[in-house]
Amino acid sequence: MKKGRMSEKDRLEMIRDILVVVGGICLIVAVVMLGRGISDDVQTRNQQAELKAMIDAATPKNLGQSTGRGTGTLSKPAQGGTTQTAEPGSEAEEIVEEYIETPTSMLPQYALLYELNSDIVGWLYIVGTRIDYPVMQTPSNPYYYLRRDFYGSYNTNGCLFADPASRVGTGKAAYDYEEGTTPGTNLMIYGHHMRSKEMFGELDLYATRAYGEAHPVICFDTLYEHREYQLLAAFRSEIYHVDDDVFKYYQFFNADTEEEFRNFVDNVKALALYDTGVTAEFGDELITLSTCDNSSEYGRFVVVAKRIRYEDETEE
Repeated sequence: MKKGRMSEKDRLEMIRDILVVVGGICLIVAVVMLGRGISDDVQTRNQQAELKAMIDAATPKNLGQSTGRGTGTLSKPAQGGTTQTAEPGSEAEEIVEEYIETPTSMLPQYALLYELNSDIVGWLYIVGTRIDYPVMQTPSNPYYYLRRDFYGSYNTNGCLFADPASRVGTGKAAYDYEEGTTPGTNLMIYGHHMRSKEMFGELDLYATRAYGEAHPVICFDTLYEHREYQLLAAFRSEIYHVDDDVFKYYQFFNADTEEEFRNFVDNVKALALYDTGVTAEFGDELITLSTCDNSSEYGRFVVVAKRIRYEDETEE
């Protein structure tokens, strides 16, 4: 028996059925992805709370600026002594007694985290914001923490991580990095711009002068010392093709000459969304925070800050 042609009505019904099935699949996928995203956000918040609790528990009291977790203000941090206020015989007192500062001794609170994961190189935080996270670095696998949490488990938020070309430095400025390694000119740190505001989800708030003036200090604790940086510039850029002859902020890590340093700073200031009134000179240390930006397909939002040097920072 010869089959007849499909009627227009049957064809429309078939298309409708296909669209219903495809739409249902898309809805299921969207729900699964949304659920996974929410789960990852909760996991991230719980994990960060857990890590910060560990830091607080292991931080010696009244040991001064060298112990990190500064105030994030432009006023000079107080220089404390070595007196602790924990109860005699308490766990806190034991931590203080074990803490003997040497040119390359780790801060006790970060030594604890280092024992948990030796990929950690520091902790970045900006007072008054949600940015308060460990910073990882894996030179042999630069993007390892792009979708992994502190313990290496899959998480869409990932971790903040330093570019492998960035030299964080070991030891302390107070000892002129004796027995350690000096920091590089520019510490580049990447993080996802999450809708949940996790990681660098709030970094683009620096696009407004008012926000920059309200949060001018970026704090970064290495495993060895507390550092503070003053906002130099906030700007939008993008990842360019290799052969594009343009300023590529993400290629600057060390300046061997004043010309190299000045070229970077001049370009950054030219791109700045507003004038911060802060300048930098050859020999200064910089920190650059970079995240995705929807201004273009490969857009990036960038914040650059200059390390604050206090008069007695290099004195024993």
